[in-house]
Amino acid sequence: MFVLHLMDNQRGVTDCSRCGEKASAPCFCCAEHCGFYLHKVCAEAPLELNHPFHLNHPLLMQNAPYSSGMYVCNFCNKSGHKSVYRCSSCELDFHIKCALFTFNIAENNLKELEHVALQHSLIPTENGDEKLKDVSKCFGCREPLANCTHFSPCRGFNLHEKCTEIPFKLNHLCHRKHPLVLQFNSERLSCKICCQVTMRRGFVYGCSPCKFVVHIECASQSPLQVIKSTNHEHPFTLLVSQVPFTCDGCGTGGNHVAYRCGTCNIIIHKNCISLPRIIKSKWHDHRLLHTYFHYIEDFRVLNCLICHDEVNTEHGSYYCSKCNGIFHVKCVMKDKDSYEIVENEDEIEMPIESSIIVIESNDAGEATKINHFKHMHNLMLGPFVGGYENSCDGCMLPISDPFYYCSECAFFLHKACAELPKMKNVWYHDCKEPLALISDKAFECRRCWGISNAFAYECCGCEEKICLRCVIALTPGARTCLKHEHPLFYYPKHNGKCNACGTTTQATFCCKDCNFVLHLGCFSLPITARHKCDEHLLSLTDYDDNSYSEHHHCDICEESRDPNHWFYNCSTCDTSAHVYCVLGEYPFLKLRSFYEEKDHPHPLTIVKKKYYYPDCEKCGKPCVDVALECSKSECKYIVHWNCVTPVHLWSFWAWYRR
Repeated sequence: MFVLHLMDNQRGVTDCSRCGEKASAPCFCCAEHCGFYLHKVCAEAPLELNHPFHLNHPLLMQNAPYSSGMYVCNFCNKSGHKSVYRCSSCELDFHIKCALFTFNIAENNLKELEHVALQHSLIPTENGDEKLKDVSKCFGCREPLANCTHFSPCRGFNLHEKCTEIPFKLNHLCHRKHPLVLQFNSERLSCKICCQVTMRRGFVYGCSPCKFVVHIECASQSPLQVIKSTNHEHPFTLLVSQVPFTCDGCGTGGNHVAYRCGTCNIIIHKNCISLPRIIKSKWHDHRLLHTYFHYIEDFRVLNCLICHDEVNTEHGSYYCSKCNGIFHVKCVMKDKDSYEIVENEDEIEMPIESSIIVIESNDAGEATKINHFKHMHNLMLGPFVGGYENSCDGCMLPISDPFYYCSECAFFLHKACAELPKMKNVWYHDCKEPLALISDKAFECRRCWGISNAFAYECCGCEEKICLRCVIALTPGARTCLKHEHPLFYYPKHNGKCNACGTTTQATFCCKDCNFVLHLGCFSLPITARHKCDEHLLSLTDYDDNSYSEHHHCDICEESRDPNHWFYNCSTCDTSAHVYCVLGEYPFLKLRSFYEEKDHPHPLTIVKKKYYYPDCEKCGKPCVDVALECSKSECKYIVHWNCVTPVHLWSFWAWYRR
């Protein structure tokens, strides 16, 4: 047993052995001077605390309960490594000071808080030359701390002095069965008034048997409260009722508390009163306008362009008047970084800068002759003899109708690729900066990880690049696939097994009518491809109905293949091959295009050797598949792509084999 002495001065005092903070006087120290110190408050703290905010179980003082020796306080959200008040049943951990401070608040023991300094409402800046208002909010009333004296202990808990008398128990119109008790929010339930998910940190008013929780500030609202809206011409009045309702602002359900516009008979959640009227979203190229209802004939498709579920036009949603695109409120506003509020509604929306200039059009208004800013010659609308065996210089997929071609050089663009804008925002890119259309620069796509030097969108901030195949595929809305009869929709969080390759993936293109799934890489596979194994074009095939198992092999690598996985086939020659064996490591590099390489004086062109394999100048091995060859015929310089390009321009399989 230790003998402790009370110290009245700070000489020689170190950290408290129980809470880990500086043990300022008065404190206790070990009579043997072994370095053991305790705050007076920590020394007198009970080993078992029946806390009014956690009535289900007592809080037991113990050492840090985790193998790391650290824990995170559920009140102040900061770490600790010494003793802790813990409820193992509810997995709640509290610093000693946090547990005792909240205990004294609950018991209204303000005398016990005399050691906690009262803070002034003005705090100095870093240089101390000016004073700024403390804009953080009071735990009790959620109002700013400015202009009011408040408690602020070392753990960051802020409470107006006037709010120390908040009631421990109250009766509320929203829950007449039982009184609501101030408690730790251990279950993180949603507030029944504002419908927002409550934070695990801090307190709420709740009824444990009924799993009913309300924020402290929501519980204190007056039944006669009237709120003016910036999105609606009339004010909203608080309506207390336990009858479920559907919010006319966002279209989702609510209980207990609503706000009503008596003039328009609109009932909404409290938070939906402040919904912005106009937003600019990364999910769409145009501004989106909020409305409380639509006439159904205004829209051809009533599916949300994000989740693809139907939008009920009798309730609120965001829509685009230019494209007739529509979004659930909860979908388009789920990620705060994906949209911005348009404050000035009168400000003219900047038009999307087109990549093309129309020179000639037909009677139907379709552009038949254009100039694209990434090509020196004018382009003509197809068809063009021999064009179907070429690849689009934008996405590198085989050319198909409709497309544009250059009559002066071998340059082709799908109509969809040609009409993409110069600048674009995309929903799956984290930066707030827009993406710019670029070309003729070797890059690794940050979505499919393919290596290409065709068209891409490059972020003006982080310089990440996304290929046109992914940009088009991930554009919100229904997508078509030649290997499936129904439209496909992209779901960022959907577990499924790809029908093409059998890989399990968490982001997929799914069919809403049947169990058909494709991951991004297989969705963008070329429908036709060439390989030296066959003189004809090979076609992408989705199912092998050959009943003889010995025929289920690849004619290129001579390995077996799964007949249920997609493969390339020539029906004339009965040639079948794995997708990877046909396409190779770099299917989306433009052959005969230039690549800058500092170690050689002449320009290098990208080539793909099929029959003649000269030795690489770097490693001495034959240049099979993609290589870089000197553009000057008298110079015989040639190197493997992987021998001179940076590692980030290697395909995944090339890097893996290395």
